[in-house]
Amino acid sequence: MSNSFGDRYRFTIFGQSHAPAIGVTIEGLPAGFAPDMEALQAFLARRAPGNGKYTTTRKEADVPEFIAGLVDGHTCGAPVTAIIRNTNTRSQDYDALRRIPRPGHADFAAFAKYGAARDVAGGGQFSGRLTAPLCIAGGLALQLLAWEGISVSARILSIGGESSPAAIEALLAQVKEAGDSVGGVIECTIEGVPAGVGEPMFGGVENRIAQAVFAIPAVKGVEFGAGFAAGAMRGSENNDPFYFDETGPVRTRTNHHGGILGGITSGMPIVFRAAFKPTPSIALEQDSVDLAAHENVKLSVTGRHDPCIVLRAVPCVEAAAAAAIYDLLLEGRY
Repeated sequence: MSNSFGDRYRFTIFGQSHAPAIGVTIEGLPAGFAPDMEALQAFLARRAPGNGKYTTTRKEADVPEFIAGLVDGHTCGAPVTAIIRNTNTRSQDYDALRRIPRPGHADFAAFAKYGAARDVAGGGQFSGRLTAPLCIAGGLALQLLAWEGISVSARILSIGGESSPAAIEALLAQVKEAGDSVGGVIECTIEGVPAGVGEPMFGGVENRIAQAVFAIPAVKGVEFGAGFAAGAMRGSENNDPFYFDETGPVRTRTNHHGGILGGITSGMPIVFRAAFKPTPSIALEQDSVDLAAHENVKLSVTGRHDPCIVLRAVPCVEAAAAAAIYDLLLEGRY
């Protein structure tokens, strides 16, 4: 199923952007685990809409309701299901998109696959709104990883090619005023994962993390360690020399490999970057087609949209990475 991820820590995301609710069902949580709901809510708030001047004005509290799998605040061994109710939708803003697809969005691809049955309101199942349940699954994984001494943290590396806060602020103001959008790059670091986690070939750590991260709408590229820059290096530059740490573990002097060798962790921090495209929904006039009239038309998108999705995507990257790592840890134990 394309809406499911994981083997031992497995979850399925459901719902659409403007459906009554979105949610997730999670299998693999240990029985007796008491989720820290305040910490989870704080994590979800980092990606919630309407909390900044450069994000969509759609306001959603994003408070998860756990409707199965918890008894007296503890997991009971059954699958855990949580929903988030959608309370601030304006589906009429998307009426024109039934006929005219947005360039850069999944509108046309969804029409080609599902025809008139597709849900266009808010982007349907292709909306970034579906990263909220991803953050529930990933947020719980983060809490479980903390017990293992593993931390996952992400940060904005650049937006529109700019890296300084002042330049980013100026660019965002310019883009918002113009009715345009901009993308960027998020870097994620995972520390505390022991050496030996993962599998070769198709079960590699890069494979699993990338699979989860690519579930975040707008992600167009993922690189680990030196990434594409390694293609311009010599072996003597890219290789990371080994040495024994004072505490005993084998370490490397540098970390061009990003903590992964042959698909298996080396014990060094796992480092990867995800590139996000600009938000497709922009007010500027663009060329498109009328699928019903079979003619070329102009489109200017209305409604409430993020001029830069990167600002709210940092916890989504952390969630995807945490879910992948926790699943890999459990897989190595059973």
